Amino acid sequence: MPSTTVFDRQSQAYRDSVLPLDLPGVAVEAGSADLWRKYVGRTGEVIGMTTFGESAPAGELFKHFGFTAAHVVEAVNSVI
Repeated sequence: MPSTTVFDRQSQAYRDSVLPLDLPGVAVEAGSADLWRKYVGRTGEVIGMTTFGESAPAGELFKHFGFTAAHVVEAVNSVI
């Protein structure tokens, strides 16, 4: 989703047609995960950062926060 602001301005009917409530959802955000909960629902999965202040090389932080192909596959499998 390139712009949540633009998406949120659309009609409810449009938003529901793009993200149907019964469609499994997974969001991957290399930042705060909180924003994406409203798009994936209570049964969806969000992979994102839930803490702040970690310091390490990017590759290590990606693994620490679950930004790996294996973790994304696991999240997708958990909702389908």
